[in-house]
Amino acid sequence: MRRIFIDSRDRRPSLLSFSTLRLPILIALLASSTGFCDSLVPTTSVLSRPLATLVPPTRHSAMPFLKLSRQAPDDVEAGEQTQLLPSKTNIDDPTAQKRSVSKEYGSTGEAVLDLAIPALGALLIDPIMTLIDTAFVGRFSDTPDALAGMGSAAALLTFSFYLFGFLTKVTTPLVSSKRAAGNEAGAVAIGGQALSLALGMGCMLTLVLLAFQDNLLGIMGAVNAGPETLGYAKDFLIVRTFAAPAVLCISASTGILRGYLDTKTPIVILVAANLINFALDVVLIVFGHMGPMGAAIATTSAEWIGALLFLFVLAGRLPSAAGELGSNHKDSNAAKALQGDSLAILPSFSIPPWEEIEPLVTASSSVFMRSLVLQAALSSAAALAARNGDADAAASLGAHQIGIQLWLLCSFISDALAAASQGLVADALGRDSKSDAREVAKTVFGYSLGLGLTLGSLLYIGSASNFLFTIFTQDASIQQELGRILPLIIFSQPLNSYVFAADGVIEGAAEFTFQAQSMFVSVAAALAVYMSLMGMDYSNGDTLVQVWTALIVLQLFRGITASWKIAQKAGPIDILTAGTSSTESR
Repeated sequence: MRRIFIDSRDRRPSLLSFSTLRLPILIALLASSTGFCDSLVPTTSVLSRPLATLVPPTRHSAMPFLKLSRQAPDDVEAGEQTQLLPSKTNIDDPTAQKRSVSKEYGSTGEAVLDLAIPALGALLIDPIMTLIDTAFVGRFSDTPDALAGMGSAAALLTFSFYLFGFLTKVTTPLVSSKRAAGNEAGAVAIGGQALSLALGMGCMLTLVLLAFQDNLLGIMGAVNAGPETLGYAKDFLIVRTFAAPAVLCISASTGILRGYLDTKTPIVILVAANLINFALDVVLIVFGHMGPMGAAIATTSAEWIGALLFLFVLAGRLPSAAGELGSNHKDSNAAKALQGDSLAILPSFSIPPWEEIEPLVTASSSVFMRSLVLQAALSSAAALAARNGDADAAASLGAHQIGIQLWLLCSFISDALAAASQGLVADALGRDSKSDAREVAKTVFGYSLGLGLTLGSLLYIGSASNFLFTIFTQDASIQQELGRILPLIIFSQPLNSYVFAADGVIEGAAEFTFQAQSMFVSVAAALAVYMSLMGMDYSNGDTLVQVWTALIVLQLFRGITASWKIAQKAGPIDILTAGTSSTESR
């Protein structure tokens, strides 16, 4: 077995060149984005947390590793296992273990922003697409049933697409590890297998959703809202279901590109897809008066165009933003390593051996279960919002759809802090420096407080000016129901921002099993509160408020359990301890 020694001082998170950006730019981005959100949790982001939300290394920061892999002995066969070990000299070097984030990047705050700002851009691209649909349908429909039906179907699709979020986080390390070992042909093969898996599972998901649409929409509460709402839900679901292969293909393609250290190409393609979606919404909803079906056609078309653009780039027919893949890859390291072989990643019909993907699948199982429970809770909230009976269910569902858009948008924005803290905490603990990890955690929590107050203030201004009411719908019944839950959404923003920042810190410490356990406890607490409220003598009109109260309790318990773990004396952070830990004083 070949042993390649890597200088531990090169193992630091890559920071994109945003060192001149500061918090005002982050706040400006938030202000410009608050009007838009997405009912669907993006498949390339939230679906694949925690791994997919990490900002992958830039080509510059990864060059020591790339050069090392290119200089490996020629007799290392493509299939030979390579062991990466840190240099013993640097392990014993106190300066290598005790270097400070603030010294490397100017300050811890600068390092956090350098990671959070580009992560924010990537996280906000996907959510805009369905929020645009929501705004158009709510604004230009004559009945609240249209928005209610779309809300039920969108919640179902959110849950369904989310289940396959592992495509990004499995594909990225598989491709990256092959390239690190100098096996470019193996990386191309893994990419083709991932695309085949995505397209195959997407087709299967389409068939399942079409075959069981009545039962699934019934679970989501569309049946309780009346036949009109159910009809709109079916119209939206049937069309959007055919986008499943495209959505999963985009997820796999994003993972492949990240494996090639290219994070720019996905952003360019997804921006183009959103522009197409917006243009089609105007044509089909405003001028065509097609309602939810028009929104579904617009989004499905945009997603398929996006998937095809990804495939053309991977096949070498279109240029990529980074130049490592695509038609402009001629001088790339990957192309040179293939020695004349074509650098084209196309769908294949072979599956990687189980032993190659077993470690990643096993490691991500806790994260998958945690996210599955959270998504089930959010989907159940949409169904419970329709329990008022036929008269009020449509208005409740419509208001819940708008509320969940705003809540999810703010969550995606706050998730940028999680992306920053993941990488920085992992780097600090990898150097056995709890003091640096504590410094990162405290900095991120400070930013989360400011971010939460900013988001809450923006939502309050939008509510007080009636902007949030009129931009989404003109229906008085939906506006009335929305006014009942907006105060809860507004005042919960500091809590939400803290929860996401704490999630990032815990994920950086690789405490994934604890996160899964914490989510089970939090969901159980939220359910208990909801059942208690339902058991009181409240009228049916309070059901929507009770649902949102339970969601806030869910976030509250997530924050409490995360705080306990971060403050735990024997925990990975021990944030309450001042000074240098014993492990750092060597």
